[in-house]
Amino acid sequence: MTVEGDLVLVHMDGDPAFFARIEAITQDVKPEWFQVKMLVLQVPLLIITWILREPYINGEEFTMGGRPIKMIQVVSPEENPEERPLEQPIEAVKTKKSASKAPKGQKVVSLEDRRKK
Repeated sequence: MTVEGDLVLVHMDGDPAFFARIEAITQDVKPEWFQVKMLVLQVPLLIITWILREPYINGEEFTMGGRPIKMIQVVSPEENPEERPLEQPIEAVKTKKSASKAPKGQKVVSLEDRRKK
């Protein structure tokens, strides 16, 4: 079930069109209809309000102006423990970044030396 704060992918004419975050779902004046306020995640940001029935909010296809539309809730994929990067202590990461030595077999070229004088 899609609720406020969920991320949805809106399909139009069978193709993915845009992502949106559900900002609010409120009862409409018509029985069994809801006003769904969404933040469309594009540049520039856009806020839209659609009046939909509950099945449409939960992924059932509907039409708007004759165009088929479907809202599918986006669920973050589970992180696979085998693919997770090895955790390192923060100090080890800082030491690696601050090390000025190049890995063996690679040459460090100074951009300062290449700059025209």
